[in-house]
Amino acid sequence: MKGIGIVLVILLVFAQIALAGSNTVYNFLRNDFNARAAALAGSFVTIENDPNVLFYNPAGLGTLAQPSGSVGFFKQVLDINSGYVSYAQEFEGIGQFGVGVQYTNYGSFTETDEADNTLGSFNAADIAFTAGYSNILDEGLYYGVAVKFINSSIADVHSSGLAADAGILYRVPDTKLNVGASIRNLGGQLSTYAGAREDLPLDFTIGASIVPRGLPLLLNVDFHRLNESTDKFSDRFRSFTVGGEFTLSKYVQL
Repeated sequence: MKGIGIVLVILLVFAQIALAGSNTVYNFLRNDFNARAAALAGSFVTIENDPNVLFYNPAGLGTLAQPSGSVGFFKQVLDINSGYVSYAQEFEGIGQFGVGVQYTNYGSFTETDEADNTLGSFNAADIAFTAGYSNILDEGLYYGVAVKFINSSIADVHSSGLAADAGILYRVPDTKLNVGASIRNLGGQLSTYAGAREDLPLDFTIGASIVPRGLPLLLNVDFHRLNESTDKFSDRFRSFTVGGEFTLSKYVQL
């Protein structure tokens, strides 16, 4: 338990040092790219045995029971498409490693000049490549870190960035209760769109999940954006999500 206290303090310090700004770039990183996370409203920081936890809390990679992969595609409104690929596996004696890609394509837009004359068309897209690592710190306590390279383009203008994620996950012994915390998108731009430097969408999240006795239900609650400045400390807990997952059979979850 001493270890989890130390790690929580470290995460809190990072979150306070790097307060999120009002204008942020690469906001696609806040989106839920896989169907399970979207169905749970983003309450994913304490999820076990799922390679997509790489995008929410890299510490969760340590709970994978076997090599796992996932792929998804979202057809959204208008011409917007997004998707992801993730894979993770254990390397004996070293720990769990995971890799993933997230992308959003915003489709084609009509390009015009100041007089509204049509000049052609252009596209816009975002993509992020992530690599993560997780291992056991103490009994039931996992830690994880990840790095990501981000690239964004609008027509012939590009911006890139580098960010890191870190997190912990604690399985409370003799219970079906998990608690966890993560800080995501701690970093900055390597190159800007037009000389204007913007903050990354930093997000410090804490959460818990439990399987109530006698119910085939995984109940999750996460508090997001705890790093953002507010007038009162209690206001930082206004951004939260709750999700429930019913196990209908070995292969079907709702």
